Amino acid sequence: MMTGTDWGRRGLCRTADPDDLFVPGATQNRAKALCNGCVVRTECLSYALDQHIEYGVWGGMTERERRALLRRRPTVVSWRRLLETARFEHEQRQSTAAALSRTS
Repeated sequence: MMTGTDWGRRGLCRTADPDDLFVPGATQNRAKALCNGCVVRTECLSYALDQHIEYGVWGGMTERERRALLRRRPTVVSWRRLLETARFEHEQRQSTAAALSRTS
């Protein structure tokens, strides 16, 4: 993960109109779609969760989705650490699965 908010320069939303990321209701689905292929989605989401950002779509989640996640996991001290660890473990599993499929 990148430090601070350096990741923002690599986000797919860097060229989007900021007003498109802070929209109400079903319109948020368009903003969330922009996040789907973003290489810094994890950094963006962890930043919003750790900073308790209340508005807008961050890392593919709406404010409502983030609030629900924060309520479900109140003991998380660092979302950045949690999501970084989860991403690393996921990548390791994918590498192992790929290696196993090549040897089969």
